[in-house]
Amino acid sequence: MNIFKQKFIATQCLLITIILTLSACSLDVSNPNSATQEDVLNSAEGIESYAIGMQGYFAENAYPDVVLNTGVTTRELAINTTYSSLVELEDGGTALPPGNSRINSIWDGMFRVINMTGQIIDNAPNVITDEAELSGIMAMSELYRAMALGYLVQCFEQAPIEAGQNVEFQSRGDVLAEALRLLNSARQRINQTPPSSSFNNNILLSGIDLPNTINAMRARYNLMAGNYQDAIDASNQVDMSATSVFSYDGSTMRNPIFDGVAQGDEGQEYAPRDNFGTPLTESGDQRLDFYLSSSSEQSTPNGLTIDDLVGFFNTASKSIPVYLPGEMNLIRAEAHVHLDEPGMAVNEIDNIRTKKPSEDPFGVGADLPAYSGGTSDAELFEEIYQQRSAELYLTGMRFEDMRRLNRPVPSDDPPFSATRNRVYYPYPTQERQNNTNTPENPPI
Repeated sequence: MNIFKQKFIATQCLLITIILTLSACSLDVSNPNSATQEDVLNSAEGIESYAIGMQGYFAENAYPDVVLNTGVTTRELAINTTYSSLVELEDGGTALPPGNSRINSIWDGMFRVINMTGQIIDNAPNVITDEAELSGIMAMSELYRAMALGYLVQCFEQAPIEAGQNVEFQSRGDVLAEALRLLNSARQRINQTPPSSSFNNNILLSGIDLPNTINAMRARYNLMAGNYQDAIDASNQVDMSATSVFSYDGSTMRNPIFDGVAQGDEGQEYAPRDNFGTPLTESGDQRLDFYLSSSSEQSTPNGLTIDDLVGFFNTASKSIPVYLPGEMNLIRAEAHVHLDEPGMAVNEIDNIRTKKPSEDPFGVGADLPAYSGGTSDAELFEEIYQQRSAELYLTGMRFEDMRRLNRPVPSDDPPFSATRNRVYYPYPTQERQNNTNTPENPPI
């Protein structure tokens, strides 16, 4: 275990106290024995430990809230408990209130990351004297800030780009533009000054490939923003043989999807629905066996057919990909459709359909026949959606994919057979009470 991770574990309770008491605007902590904002942010050691803590918080708290809770909304997961917050989430439609704790946790978690990364970006240049270490810390913070903004607009129609009191909400396009600005800055920063070995070995969490993750997120958010050629160009800069993962040791940090998903243990809250929760799955798709283990069980309380979850989520120490290489093929496929290049789109679709598990660095492969369907935009978008639903199962992407790829809009009171039960989430009640700029909630 490296020295900075040892320091982080030794001071974990202190740092978690700070992280969990973050308000929208400050790090005020009343306990006189706890670290103050000045203690943490005005020393190199404090910034280094705080940067490690921020990454751990994202991987163990903020990111899984998106995966698990949007997974219920998009029918990837069934709830397997009678907790009212999850019952409301599975009902969806107008039955999902703005005070729901599960959607509030997405909002709160991402804004804690935005707050933490903002404090690191503002203070690190004042105390980190090693330029190569500073480059890594700044680029890493810009990456996580961009991901937090991206996940917010995958869930909410608008969002602020800063944490603070009574901040202005920005349009989806403006939030994505800010995420891309941060990612382009991060990329330029590490190209000009490669991060030091000290940063890579001691501060960046084990398993994270910083350059490839930055480019993968540039591809993702350029696609979402409608910058199709830029999305293709960024995706082509991702090494398809590389992996970037959130690592868990099973004790200090546990795989949070494993802990949240029901696998026969009483008290767990979520369970995977059959066939990735979509009628578009194809017989013989080997990704079904990669992610799911067949079961005859039904969920509680709604009696939905569920399976057991395997793949990246079957032990407390299993790593979770930050992104999957196959997403790059599917980004290119979708962008080519928009650029009126259906033949190139089909080529990328076939790269996913015919890929064998042994040809993927994570072992994710469909091993299906080549695509034989039509090449209209609607037909290709449906095929891309089908492939994304399988390839990117439980990555938190399907909520966004359904809007972008024109899946049916749910009714106000959607049945459990509906492919989704919301278009966007309502804004949290607490945000509305504290921020007069909060927009009206979307109908569904």
